Amino acid sequence: MSDRNQLVKENFINFVRARTLPKSTCVLSPSDVGLSSAEVIDLFETQVMSRHLDLQSRVMQKKGQSFYTIGSSGHEGNAAYAKAFRPTDMAFLHYRSAAFVIQRSKQVPGQTILYDMLLSFAASKDDPISGGRHKVLGSKALAIPPQTSTIASHLPKAMGAAFSIPLAERLAHQGEIPNDGVIICNFGDASSNHSTTQGAINSTAWAAYQSIPMPIVFVCEDNGIGISTATPEGWIAANYANRAGLTYLYCDGLNILDTYQTAKKAERIARELRKPVFLHIRTVRILGHAGSDAEFVYRDIADITATEFQDPLLHTARIILENNILMSKELIKIYQDVESRIAVIAENAASKAKLTSAEAIMASIVPQNHKALSSIAVSDETRAAIFSHEQHNLPKKQHLAKLINWTLMDLMAEYPSIVMCGEDIGKKGGVYNVTAKLCERFSKNRVINTLLDEQTILGTAIGLAHNGFLPIPEIQFLAYVHNAEDQIRGEAATLPFFSNGQFTNPMVIRIAGLAYQKGFGGHFHNDNSFAVFRDIPGLIIACPSNGADAVEMMRASVRLAQEQQRMVIFLEPIALYMAKDLHQEGDGLWTFEYQAPALADQSIDLGVKVAGSGQQVCILTYGNGNYLSRQAQAKLAEQGIDVRVVDLRWLAPLDEPGILAQVNACEHVIIVDECRQTGSISEALVTLIHEQISQCPKIKRVTASDSFIPLGAAAYEVLPSVENIIAAAKEMCQ
Repeated sequence: MSDRNQLVKENFINFVRARTLPKSTCVLSPSDVGLSSAEVIDLFETQVMSRHLDLQSRVMQKKGQSFYTIGSSGHEGNAAYAKAFRPTDMAFLHYRSAAFVIQRSKQVPGQTILYDMLLSFAASKDDPISGGRHKVLGSKALAIPPQTSTIASHLPKAMGAAFSIPLAERLAHQGEIPNDGVIICNFGDASSNHSTTQGAINSTAWAAYQSIPMPIVFVCEDNGIGISTATPEGWIAANYANRAGLTYLYCDGLNILDTYQTAKKAERIARELRKPVFLHIRTVRILGHAGSDAEFVYRDIADITATEFQDPLLHTARIILENNILMSKELIKIYQDVESRIAVIAENAASKAKLTSAEAIMASIVPQNHKALSSIAVSDETRAAIFSHEQHNLPKKQHLAKLINWTLMDLMAEYPSIVMCGEDIGKKGGVYNVTAKLCERFSKNRVINTLLDEQTILGTAIGLAHNGFLPIPEIQFLAYVHNAEDQIRGEAATLPFFSNGQFTNPMVIRIAGLAYQKGFGGHFHNDNSFAVFRDIPGLIIACPSNGADAVEMMRASVRLAQEQQRMVIFLEPIALYMAKDLHQEGDGLWTFEYQAPALADQSIDLGVKVAGSGQQVCILTYGNGNYLSRQAQAKLAEQGIDVRVVDLRWLAPLDEPGILAQVNACEHVIIVDECRQTGSISEALVTLIHEQISQCPKIKRVTASDSFIPLGAAAYEVLPSVENIIAAAKEMCQ
């Protein structure tokens, strides 16, 4: 490894000393593109810094001081387009962007970027962006959210952030990004094939095609290879050069003058015209994919040698020499001085303390920097106008769907920063009318009909959150989330962790789901498993089973997102949306009065709710299971078996003290879980009880089968039923 490092350094010095340099692909001088000699030298220094950081990281890895050596060698031309944009233009970067970060840091006073980046390399807890949790490129001061993505999963949120900028201006919202800001988002040619790239660029072009402002520059750094798989020649241009709604520009990323000039053109189109740009930049990859990558296994030595001769540092050296800015020996001195400087800083950074406890590591999973309540007082007159279509219904008890709708109506009036987005949520009001009239009352700027793509919906929400909005995205059906679950897991939920709490993605993600839909839809519309969310650290999962709880829990969820910067999954049982009766037709026992905000308890209660005080059987359940268990409770009482039903309500984090208190009060425990037997929350509940209660009661689970949900009446053969619950209770009590 050190031999390869030495060869790279010697090649640069020898080529510059002999003035054996690669030929230019375009004839430009610094003055042609508006750069002074000093600025060209500055860009060269940035490129050299980036290169020596790469080389130093390999030295550190060999010493056991560094752990992640994917570098930026060959991509140092991104220093030139960093200079073309403002430091307030939020940048979503891939991992070969060190030169971009260094150059941007020169635009903001007080930065110590080399030290900061080496702290990150060394996984030091003093690393100012991640606190030692990962080698990431990011900085709050530089408007660069940290990014570890290797699959371009950052493009949807970049698209969302771009959408949010003109939206903030239309809504007079004071966001994190200036109203004349631009979003920069770069990625590699191999990542252009990923669904997240395709979806994000398609969504951007779809919006721009309709004249919706989208101030974003997508930068594809094309080095012609993805790890060991070559990108077909001409592939990127063929895909994007003539894309509707998108301006395509190309430049030679090895030439800083061409790159800067073309990037300035892209910047003007995005900033002044507010149109999206696809900036295709030619680069090369030097030193392989990563430190462990044996490049000679899949590339010819001649190809590797030819590629390394196209080193962007050599191209910049040629520009400097041809324009008589510096002499060869001065270029070499800059190169060697930077090397020495970085080596000294690296030793210092490597000596700094690391994270040494689980508590310290996990401290940033849940954001600690809470924000003040941002709601506004809504006058009686305003509220009367908002609910004018429901005045005759407001005093009446209502079902779950209607009560969620009314809650959203009040919340959108109280919180001007709330923006909803999703499929069909506008004038249609959603598949189940849960968002009915919201668009009419609050405009299409705040209730946004998206195209039919879950990655776009969630990416839009994350981008909105980056700009200070409080998003409430809707996923139309639970199974649909699997198309885009990494936007929750890998992008939004990890952001506080990898930024040491400096960046957050507060939002409430509404998802219609769970089963019991009277034969509708099969598994794709009738999904009973939410296990995908349960292992995401820091995520809150709410699941109301009735309208009264839904009102309280939705308001609590918004406050958790707004004040505590949390991410909340709000799981709404479709089968209970319109349920009115509990035991018999017409009893109305599953409808509830709506508590207006002024009359409601505004505290955040993450605890369980208990029905009954029986001491024989404690039923732990949620969602549809609570509805079924309440029916079983009444029938068991007729048979002399007294039962209390505990509605968990919040499925993450579980109210462990509340659960254990109810279990301790009873002889037996039944867990009614409509999710599958394997991977369901019932497993966690059994574990909790066994670990925390010394005299453990007898426990029985009533769960769904390990099956997808079939169509029609067959669905009920694989789901818990009232009869199953009654049989389990009788068996335990006999």
